[in-house]
Amino acid sequence: MSLREMHWDGHRLRLQTQAGARVDVDIDGTFFASLEGDAQGVAAIVFPFSPNGTPEWTLRLRTSATSSQANLRLGEAGLRAAVPISELKPLAIGALLEPGVALREAAREVVIVVPVYNAADAVRVCLDSVLAHGAGAYRLVVIDDASPDAAIAPLLASYAHHAHVSLLRNEVNRGFTATANRGIEAAGAADVILLNADTEVAAGWLVGLRRAAYASADTGSATAVSDNAGAFSVPELEQENPFPAGWSFTDAARVVRQFAGTAYPHLPTGNGFCMYLKRATLNEVGHLDEIAFAQGYGEENDWSQRAQKAGWRHVIAGDVLVRHARSASFGHERRLTLGAAGMAVLRERWPNYEAEVGATLFSFERRVLDWRVRRAYAQAEPLPRQLWLQDADTSPSDVQHWRLRRGETLLHLECFDATLATWQGVERAVDAEGAFFTQAHRIEQTLAGWLQKHAIERVRGDAVAWNARLPALLAALAIAQG
Repeated sequence: MSLREMHWDGHRLRLQTQAGARVDVDIDGTFFASLEGDAQGVAAIVFPFSPNGTPEWTLRLRTSATSSQANLRLGEAGLRAAVPISELKPLAIGALLEPGVALREAAREVVIVVPVYNAADAVRVCLDSVLAHGAGAYRLVVIDDASPDAAIAPLLASYAHHAHVSLLRNEVNRGFTATANRGIEAAGAADVILLNADTEVAAGWLVGLRRAAYASADTGSATAVSDNAGAFSVPELEQENPFPAGWSFTDAARVVRQFAGTAYPHLPTGNGFCMYLKRATLNEVGHLDEIAFAQGYGEENDWSQRAQKAGWRHVIAGDVLVRHARSASFGHERRLTLGAAGMAVLRERWPNYEAEVGATLFSFERRVLDWRVRRAYAQAEPLPRQLWLQDADTSPSDVQHWRLRRGETLLHLECFDATLATWQGVERAVDAEGAFFTQAHRIEQTLAGWLQKHAIERVRGDAVAWNARLPALLAALAIAQG
């Protein structure tokens, strides 16, 4: 393929190839998507925004016989000379929480429902991770579905003293879906997160799910991404994705939080392995169907379709990575059997469901999400980001140092480049009226956006001296202080 067969109008890339020919598209050296020529040999892709967070990216097209490279610039027609681009900038396309919304949502109770059936070791990991990384007003409702495993009862009893934990037990086995519904009922008027007992969560997960759920008023649910959750797996769909060599789950979750971005893809369904259900949606749509999907495997898809019919949408919280073992309670073979039975019911009730999933699995937003995770996984092991509100001590090497610097009309966010031993500008806000430090809401709004966009994990310095509400905002965003 030659450059003469590529046309770029600033947003749409059009390729002339052969009918049925496959063209692999790489961006900045990393696989992005595969395109196929139509009956006339035309393949096209529209770029509504830049995948790498900068105005320009390097495109490489590969066929079985040829390859071509060029740089594309968003909003500007024409191909540019291929110049390697290595930067992966933050991507904040979706709504970031405004300060008032962040404070309100942190105060809104969310109930995390964990149905339990055997698999004591997995359950321990799950519950410990939730309690280690809880934020805001939350309650953990754990329901033992009459587990025959003798280790479950004493394990759950060890959590009874915890202020955030409520323990329930079914006297007879009711199945996953009825048990989840019991948790939804126990939540009262609160939002609900359905969380499988074979998962592990990381820092920032709860804030990330809240942000995705409330980014749009018509969002009914938000589902995390995972190393192993079918259509919600990243960076490769329907595969078990190992973390980069030498990385822990904490490392992988951190780099996804830092770089995946908030351009939330839409799907016609969520996934109950880690799924945020808004109370307003539950009130309108009702509970899960425990008759048709007694053991699970299809109940959240059916619920999602009912919600979609009522006007609600479902998003993927791409910056929230949750580890998922799968099949810990039922085993692989039984999981396949239950999945097939659930799909049969879904096909009967929602004949367009599979076509809708297929049409959205490869949306531009989803391709960008997977591409950014591939790129992030190819980087060096990530460090937690620490923001200084005062003179920075850059000697600790186990964190990435950031700082705020202010002037009368300028506010700067900078990151310390350890290799060059210099501070590099990342963001700046200009206020010609000099109102940053006389109008509290201006500094709140600016900082709330930067803290979320750049996944800051800790703030050092006198937060009150910057803004009286900043300590509360940091707590609402699950950012450590001091």
